[in-house]
Amino acid sequence: MDSSHQTVNEATQQQLLLDAANLKSELLLGVSTSPSVTATATDSPLSTRPQTPSIFQPSSNATQNQIQQLDHTQKPLQKPHPIDLNGFSWPSIGTEKRRSETAEEKQARLDKMSGAVRTLLECIGEDADREGLLKTPERYAKALMFFTKGYEESMNDVVNDALFDEDHEEMVIVRDIDIFSLCEHHLVPFCGKVSIGYIPNRRVLGLSKLARIAEMFSRRLQVQERLTKQIAVALNEILQPQGVAVVMEASHQCMVMRGVQKPGSKTITSFMLGQFRSDPKTREEFLSLVK
Repeated sequence: MDSSHQTVNEATQQQLLLDAANLKSELLLGVSTSPSVTATATDSPLSTRPQTPSIFQPSSNATQNQIQQLDHTQKPLQKPHPIDLNGFSWPSIGTEKRRSETAEEKQARLDKMSGAVRTLLECIGEDADREGLLKTPERYAKALMFFTKGYEESMNDVVNDALFDEDHEEMVIVRDIDIFSLCEHHLVPFCGKVSIGYIPNRRVLGLSKLARIAEMFSRRLQVQERLTKQIAVALNEILQPQGVAVVMEASHQCMVMRGVQKPGSKTITSFMLGQFRSDPKTREEFLSLVK
C-alpha cells in the first residue's frame, strides 16, 4: 500500500475516534464541544410549550442510555435516570406529547378512549346504548386521565422553589400520606399510606412537597415496589441528603377482587438510602417512629 494512502487512512481513523470522544463528552457533560451547537436542560423538540426552569442538573446517568445506543455491543439500561432533562421522572412513551397537546388534541384523545371503552362494554355483553351506560365511556375516559395525571406533571413544577438552606441535620418525617394508584398488571386500584423520612444535609424541602412527590408517582400505572423506590431516589436526587427512607403499606384490589381474593391482606415495601441503609440504629429509629 502507498504510504500516502496509509497516512490518510490513519488520519481518518484518528478523526473518527476524536469525533466519537467529543460526542460522548457532550452527552455526559451536557455541553457541546462545537461552537455552533447549544443545548439547555429544558430543550424539548416535541413541544412548543413554555419550559419551566430546570432546578436539576443532568447527571451522567441521565444520558447513559443515549451513549449506549452508540455502542450496540452494550446492553441498554433497564431503568432510565430518575429525573430527565425536562424534569419529568421516569417518563413513559408519550409523556411529553400528553403534557403539551392542544385542547383539540386532548378532545381527540378522550374521543378515542371513549370509543375503546364502548368496545369493552360491548365485548363483556352489555348494551352500550342503554340509559345507564350512555355516558359511561366518556366518564371513564376522563376518570382514567385523572387517575394517571402524574404523567403530565414535572418534578420541576412539583418542587418549584421550595428548597431551603437550613442548619438542620436531624431526621424529618412525614408519615401516613394517602396514596392511590393503578396496578399496571390488571388496571385495578391499590391504595394505602406512605411514610417518607430524610436526614437533611443543611438543605430542606417544603413538607407538602413530600406528599406531592408521592402523589405524582402514584398517579401512574405502577407496581408498589417501583413506586416506593421512585419516591426515595427522586428525593435523594433533589436534596442530596445524608439519607432517605420510604415505607409504604397498601391493599391491592387485584388480590382482593380477583385471584386469591384475600380482603385483609396488606403489602409493605421499603427503600432506604444513605444512613438509613448503612446505620441499623438510624433505620430502627425511623421504623419505630412511623409505626
